[in-house]
Amino acid sequence: MRRQIVFLFLFICFLPFELLCQATADPRAEEILAKAISRLGGERYLKIRTQVGVGRFAVFKNGVVVSFQSFYDVIVFPDRERTEFKSGKVRYIQVNTGETGWVYDGEQDRVKDQTAEQIASFKNSMRVSLDNFLRRGWAGKAILEYLGKRPASLGRRNDVLRLKYDDGFTVEFEFADDGTPQKVLYTRTDGESKTNEEDRYAQWVDIQGLKAPFIIDRFSNGIQTSRINYESMEFDRPVSDKIFAKPASARDARKSMQL
Repeated sequence: MRRQIVFLFLFICFLPFELLCQATADPRAEEILAKAISRLGGERYLKIRTQVGVGRFAVFKNGVVVSFQSFYDVIVFPDRERTEFKSGKVRYIQVNTGETGWVYDGEQDRVKDQTAEQIASFKNSMRVSLDNFLRRGWAGKAILEYLGKRPASLGRRNDVLRLKYDDGFTVEFEFADDGTPQKVLYTRTDGESKTNEEDRYAQWVDIQGLKAPFIIDRFSNGIQTSRINYESMEFDRPVSDKIFAKPASARDARKSMQL
């Protein structure tokens, strides 16, 4: 019997992390996750292949907008994204395709590969992404837990789910009683500095049976630092692979994007 217990202990210790995640699935967490998916469109939401959004990005300082840019954002799930920012006549393009990425800096009129830090930042943004969470992009990499309810607006409490990744990184997602996503919370580490980040979702819009937040506010250590305000959004629009390819020159980068 003792040998059997020892064997079982060793077997569990050396199980792949993915199997441990499956073995410790939280039924309450799975129930809330399913409700959120249903709220946003169910199976149809999960099958979305592309998302194209247009809007404005504002930067806040001391509660006041200090700058804003228009943006055009194209996502091909699960891990390809091209975002073009424009302020006046100056454009900035950022493109990520999984483990690689490039940027076009309109002020310098230069195309360059992303740095390791920029790619790492994109990959971390995937880990805290609501879409990545609901589409289970974390499967085999993190454990899902239900933390209970947390006070929200007056008289309301949100259900809180937490993902704990195999490297110790955690991110929390809050949902209203009807399953509507409310917040994403995590801690960003930069050297010895730590910042508590919070994304708040608002202005949910129905787009042909699918729901999407048209306002995403970012708070750092409790202070608002930015706002994403969509003006339009399309799903499953055909997207050419060419828009993710690194252009051969700055001249090519300046050409209008053709989906």
